[in-house]
Amino acid sequence: MTARQQLRRVDPARNMRRFYLVGVHGDLLAGWSVLREWGRIGRRGRVRVEPFTELAAAEAAGARIERAKRRRGYA
Repeated sequence: MTARQQLRRVDPARNMRRFYLVGVHGDLLAGWSVLREWGRIGRRGRVRVEPFTELAAAEAAGARIERAKRRRGYA
């Protein structure tokens, strides 16, 4: 398992309290998966798993997702 990033976006004026988790994990079939979870802080989030055959491709996808979220205001 590689690093997992937890991002948050809070704006009380807009009643916005969101989280976003991105991580790269090994799967049972010797591949890799990018696991994403997002939602409102304090609630259950939605989950999406994207499979990859190579670690480098999974890490690149995870980094791309993280950069996109940081541009949208997540920290």
